[in-house]
Amino acid sequence: MTTTTDSTTATGAVGSARTRVEGLAKVTGAARYAGEIPFADLAHGWLVLSTVARGRVRSVADGPVLAMPGVLTVLHHGNAPRVDTDYMGMLGRPNPVVGLFQHDRVPFAGWPVALVVAETSEQAREAAEALVVRYEEEPHDVDFSSGHPGAYKPEGNPMVEADTEKGDLDTGLRDAAHVVDEEYSTPEEHHNSMEPHAATARWEGGRLDVVDSNQGTSWVAGELASLFSLDPGSVRVRSEHVGGGFGSKGLAPHQVAAVMATTLLHRPVRVVLTRRQMFSLVGFRSPTAQRVTLGADADGRLCAFDHRSLSLTSTVHEFVESSAGVGRVMYDADAHRTAHRLVRLDVPTPTWMRAPGEAPGSFALESAMDELAEKCGLDPVELRKRNEPGAGPVSGLPFSGRNLLACFEEGARRFGWAGRDPRPGVRREGRWLLGTGVAAASFPAGVGASTAAVTAEPDGRFTVRINAADIGTGARTAMASVAADELRVDPDRIVVRLGDSDLGPAWIAGGSMGTRSWAWAVRLAAGELRERLALGGAVPPEGLTARSDTADAIGALPQRERHSFGAQFAEAAVDVTTGEVRVRRMLGIFAAGTIVNPLTARGQLIGGMTWGLSMALHEEAVRDRASGGFVNADLAGYHVAAHADVPPIEADWVDDHDPDDPVGIKGIGEIGIVGAAAAIANAVWHATGVRHRRLPIRPDRVLAAGEGHRGA
Repeated sequence: MTTTTDSTTATGAVGSARTRVEGLAKVTGAARYAGEIPFADLAHGWLVLSTVARGRVRSVADGPVLAMPGVLTVLHHGNAPRVDTDYMGMLGRPNPVVGLFQHDRVPFAGWPVALVVAETSEQAREAAEALVVRYEEEPHDVDFSSGHPGAYKPEGNPMVEADTEKGDLDTGLRDAAHVVDEEYSTPEEHHNSMEPHAATARWEGGRLDVVDSNQGTSWVAGELASLFSLDPGSVRVRSEHVGGGFGSKGLAPHQVAAVMATTLLHRPVRVVLTRRQMFSLVGFRSPTAQRVTLGADADGRLCAFDHRSLSLTSTVHEFVESSAGVGRVMYDADAHRTAHRLVRLDVPTPTWMRAPGEAPGSFALESAMDELAEKCGLDPVELRKRNEPGAGPVSGLPFSGRNLLACFEEGARRFGWAGRDPRPGVRREGRWLLGTGVAAASFPAGVGASTAAVTAEPDGRFTVRINAADIGTGARTAMASVAADELRVDPDRIVVRLGDSDLGPAWIAGGSMGTRSWAWAVRLAAGELRERLALGGAVPPEGLTARSDTADAIGALPQRERHSFGAQFAEAAVDVTTGEVRVRRMLGIFAAGTIVNPLTARGQLIGGMTWGLSMALHEEAVRDRASGGFVNADLAGYHVAAHADVPPIEADWVDDHDPDDPVGIKGIGEIGIVGAAAAIANAVWHATGVRHRRLPIRPDRVLAAGEGHRGA
């Protein structure tokens, strides 16, 4: 059969709203997630976590547990296989928490100390809860504060530049007509994806086969191969459907535990984390204490900019929440300084969480900009217009596109910002005080090297093979649209295969880089295939395949500051009798390059804005200083925004074309959360006249701040 494409016109699939190709399978339950796929002779593992925050394991009383019904084995530091954690992975050195059971040290509460494997999940859990582990406990420190004496500068961290500085800050502040100098803080926050982390490992045909829920199968396969000293080709990781990740679904203890157990037992082993275990084992967003100092001249133009951020890390691995980095893109001044500092505590290691750095950093910076607008007597939108940089404030590179002002203009028009009374506390409806707030948003538009294969099938269909990870974003649908346009065929003729490390290397679903990275590879392969098909001839029985690798093309990109931008608007109502804050409406306007699928894109942006609301008003993990453990390690105590908390939210975008970029996609997975909390906090100030520089803005804090304000 001859497979045909239209050589003259594209289908226009990119930019058209399309429902998810796997949507029906998901809503009917036909789509199976990692913890649901059946295996013959499947055993179940249950992790046992430490109950002390620092010390050593003295003994593991596994004898009585091994005698319990269905128990197959108990792994701990005294009998577990040895692994190698001294390697450089895709994103640097691995977190030592994946080096399971290699020593008797306990660096934080919730550290894995044993794995119980049994015939059923219920038997494994009962035995794990019966396992007696004795410790030699040591004094611990889990108390994060801005004045912690152990703060240090992270030197040589490959993920973030600790400090940047230009100009004379003291002189800039001395000459400034208006100065803001305040501290802002955000709490520890957790991912809490809908689907818990789950992995099943087995040996099949001499290869390690892992069915997992992750954000990149090549990433996890490579880490497992290094950890267990295996040939990379002997490890296969599959992850077809993923129920959210937000940065938490890389390599974690449950995958390692499953591999250890299947290697010893010679049968498939599944390990699923509970919600409480996820709080300790898969990372979180570090709390931050941020000092923002801004100096402006009489016209409101910045002459001094200083953003310093303190976050925590564990005693065993270094991670920096790069909150001060947002100012390296957003605002310039002759005197400009940003700095990151860390403090090591006896806690788990933080990790990437939706808009790492930008989410907490934008709360501090955009709140400070609102305070500066008040001091300058300027509208908050006007202040930002006056401080638009012409190039990267730190890099000096030109922007590939910076349509932030277009976002503000469109957002202000649609939100009804014109005519806003700048005075706080003047709008009232009964017991409710009303206010509106605004904030800017940005997030990097990166890209990672990827490979893809596109095959023309004898039946007239096309198969796209790309090792993408669809973590709920609609990656399958997006890749089908990209391929359809390049092949000039209807998207219904495209079948997308993804989530399998055997498909070849591709970038992870992270950093808002997935769609851009994968689409580039798919376009190259599909374009080559179309050219070959144009030569005529029948498609062979095995199909006709074209392959791509974007490494060289990405390397040839000109150096630019590439980012998505946005303007966030919010209206809040504050009950003066109870301290309750209700967000009444939100609007986000974004400049995010080519929008592949408006339907799923709007869902991503609204989801991010909803999380920003949750960050502003609800989310806060609390540690018990005495035990070092969590007070609220579940969704009963760790509050997130529920349906009743979420108002009408509108998200849209402006045209944002980059002529130097052959793909034009910038990424939208994280920009939606950036600035949202600040817009809400600024709206609360406009409603009440009281600044809230500490998140979340809880009712008790609103009442306490109101009392202090009235007393003043």
